[in-house]
Amino acid sequence: MNSVRLSFGTTYQLNVRAVSFLSVCTKIVHKCGAIEDLFNTFATAMIAIENTLVSEDLLDKKFVCDLTRCKGACCVEGEAGAPIEEHEVGPMEDALDEVIPYMTEAGKKVVDDLGVFVVGHDGELETPLVNGKECAFANFDEKGIAYCSFEKAFEAKKVNFRKPISCHLYPVRVKNYPNYVAVNYHQWNICSPACQLGENLSVKLYRFLKVPLTQKFGEKWYEELQQIDQHLNGKD
Repeated sequence: MNSVRLSFGTTYQLNVRAVSFLSVCTKIVHKCGAIEDLFNTFATAMIAIENTLVSEDLLDKKFVCDLTRCKGACCVEGEAGAPIEEHEVGPMEDALDEVIPYMTEAGKKVVDDLGVFVVGHDGELETPLVNGKECAFANFDEKGIAYCSFEKAFEAKKVNFRKPISCHLYPVRVKNYPNYVAVNYHQWNICSPACQLGENLSVKLYRFLKVPLTQKFGEKWYEELQQIDQHLNGKD
């Protein structure tokens, strides 16, 4: 088992602050059978901030989206829609009239038939898909690059809701457990261009995602993550 960084300036094994390892294992496996989630959560060194366990990958990996190369593939690839938090459903429905003009005809039909969300195989809310492919809220520019219709309406100052936080946070994934919130990096080959650009520009993943991480967890949380990075790795 890798060591776990639990707080600023201390090392670094699972203890009561990060909750009992055996207790967490038992609850995760019993609750959802999520062996892959369990592995992803504990396979890398973790940092405990408030009630979150954060993968050290956020400090180590370099990442900057390169839409000219990936074409927004994360809006198209995969077997399920983007996760939606329950409190996001209302704002999405309220914004829909302003978002519809930015959507494809196929996407409009799907949302008209199913609504702004469906319930996935895991029982969680997610965006509906068009023919099992792209998100219903995805559209494409003249270069074939996918964009989010919600974000287009937001940028045009038509709505206050930008897009589901799971989309804004990607490639970071957030998973809620009874005793803590896991914050992990999801490695996917479609994001290889982003990893290459991040390396070229020397931009760490958590810095690239400063806005959505702050939106999700707060400024104090982000500042602590930044302090831990500076302590562990020195100032950039």
